[in-house]
Amino acid sequence: MNYIKHLNAVFQQFAKDSRLNPTHISLYMAFFQLWNLNRFPNQFHVNREDVMKLSKIGSKSTYHKCVKELDNYKYLIYYPSHNPFKGSKIKMLIFGTSSGQAVDLAVLNSGQALVPSYKHNKHIKNRSKLERPKSKIEVITFFKENKWPKIEAEKFFNYYESIDWKIKGETKIANWQATAQNWILKAEELKTKANKKAVSQKTDNLKTTKNKNYNQPL
Repeated sequence: MNYIKHLNAVFQQFAKDSRLNPTHISLYMAFFQLWNLNRFPNQFHVNREDVMKLSKIGSKSTYHKCVKELDNYKYLIYYPSHNPFKGSKIKMLIFGTSSGQAVDLAVLNSGQALVPSYKHNKHIKNRSKLERPKSKIEVITFFKENKWPKIEAEKFFNYYESIDWKIKGETKIANWQATAQNWILKAEELKTKANKKAVSQKTDNLKTTKNKNYNQPL
């Protein structure tokens, strides 16, 4: 079992599975660590208290809920034990193959065919091609969804459109949405500096000398 390929494949599945929350992932990684320490057997015993401590889960009900859901979602197989002196057993499902093609075993429904991970990688790669927006409308919509000013959307689009969507006119932008986020951060930073400068100037104008000569005419 190649654990690097396994982890790469399972994290790809995590990214696609909207049913999961951080607790599921933390619990899964705790089981993976115990699986690793036991040299990746087909099945291994677990102690609930140890797993809860490792995964930082403080509630027994949360633990049982998440482990059962990981079982239902086909990330692992859970064999509960009703013997207080004998721990439950876990069987980790393999997400990678020896051929290098990770196979998605955690299918979202029983009728979904297994899909090699290279197809998922291709799909993700295509989605990540965000060098430039399709139009100014797309930029304005993106800014609106993030509750950013429309005027900043127009300035952002006009600026990068004029330099062919390159950073400093040289490096091609890899992700325009990430660049837009940096644009907003910079705009907010400049706005904060301007406000501080205005307050500082206002304070200076209100300063008066203590030794003013009131005998001088106005």
